[in-house]
Amino acid sequence: MKFSERIYGLCKKIPKGKVSTYREVSHKLGTKAYRAVGNALNKNLHKSVPCHRVIDSKGHLHGFALGIRKKAEMLRREGIEIKNNKIDLKKYLYRF
Repeated sequence: MKFSERIYGLCKKIPKGKVSTYREVSHKLGTKAYRAVGNALNKNLHKSVPCHRVIDSKGHLHGFALGIRKKAEMLRREGIEIKNNKIDLKKYLYRF
């Protein structure tokens, strides 16, 4: 299985209303390739993969194929509160 497919499979496990981080995803895959995870997610255009639910380890929104505004909009629709482009990880973090 390709690295990107493994990433997408993990993203599908993140429930609505929760987020995970590039670090959490990469650790679950047994690697420290945080940037590779981000790059794979940024290139994803499949609606079945909720890659909008993956953010940085400080709670900030970053790269998304459809843009940051769309990422924020999608997260808000799932009930996630975003303040100053940041999400409270204590409240919304999903750990695998």
